[in-house]
Amino acid sequence: MHGTPHIVSDVMTHTVAAIGRKANFKEIVQLMEQWKVSALPVLEGEGRVIGVVSEADLLPKEEFRDGDPDLPRSRHRSTGGTPITQLPGPSDLAKAGAVTAEDLMTAPAVTVQANATLAQAARTMAHAKVKRLPVVDEVGLLEGVVSRGDLLKVFLRDDEDIAEEVRREVVSYLFRAPLSPVRVQVHDGVVTLAGRVRDTSLVPVAARLVRAVEGVVDVEFELTGPSRGPEQ
Repeated sequence: MHGTPHIVSDVMTHTVAAIGRKANFKEIVQLMEQWKVSALPVLEGEGRVIGVVSEADLLPKEEFRDGDPDLPRSRHRSTGGTPITQLPGPSDLAKAGAVTAEDLMTAPAVTVQANATLAQAARTMAHAKVKRLPVVDEVGLLEGVVSRGDLLKVFLRDDEDIAEEVRREVVSYLFRAPLSPVRVQVHDGVVTLAGRVRDTSLVPVAARLVRAVEGVVDVEFELTGPSRGPEQ
């Protein structure tokens, strides 16, 4: 399936800003600002990823800046209009007093390998509730970073390129002898299949296969089955 980025290595950023264990708080903030990123991998040795420092790891410093981070302070959140007092967790308090990457970082890092599919990377991001994933090799050495924006690049794919793949990989496979040619049209990533086919029970299968094509936003069908009368 030519022209389709199927795996992380096709869309990831190869040039990555990273920090070591001993990077200090201000250095981390400056590097994030310089690179316009919301998180930085923390490396040790030859480049093994041991954690990630994100904006969320840094914010407790500001949250507790007007008090002693070692003393518990209550937070208030509202559920259904009712204020609820909530004590900050020990992790937040520890990070409020931290000054180096090794104390600020979230570890172990949630990572992905370069040969993972884009769907696998998206599921990992969603499960971990992160915006970026370090891309590592088999031994955990940093190879790049993939972001939510990188995963969305597939939706920039040309409509005709998508249509060609659907014709080749789906239509020619499922509808080998249609009663009339199955037409494939794509507009803004939405695929429409139209025509007469011998077996309409294959439509759900076609829907699943079409949606698996990179860059497809949705799929619509204008397919009909054989008429009840004699075929012309």
